[in-house]
Amino acid sequence: MSEQELPPWLKEQLARLQQLQQNLQAIMMQKQQVELEISETERALEELKKTTSDDAVYKLAGPLLVKSDKDNLLKELEEKKELSSTRTVVLGKQESRVKENLKEVENKINQMMHMAQSGSSQSGSNKFNQPS
Repeated sequence: MSEQELPPWLKEQLARLQQLQQNLQAIMMQKQQVELEISETERALEELKKTTSDDAVYKLAGPLLVKSDKDNLLKELEEKKELSSTRTVVLGKQESRVKENLKEVENKINQMMHMAQSGSSQSGSNKFNQPS
């Protein structure tokens, strides 16, 4: 069956399915980036905690390394980690919602296709009429 033979209702549902799949992929990529950021932040915290108060510490500011205070850096990194963790939770919830929507659309497509096929075998009419 070519794309032109598909009924409008099916084209619409398939387009919605494709959009949801793209949304899910984008969310999963964002979540992966945030998780990587958390792991980098944790490594930085571990290293920073190993330093003594006499050690010079630096932070990256664009293309520069700037001398900084250990306590301020610890506080910044802990806040960054907390914000990233919150963002991961939010992205996880979005991922769950999109997955649920994907299942609903897939079920709807399957149900409509089944109804269209069973309707055509009974009536002998165009099998691509939208089911009622």
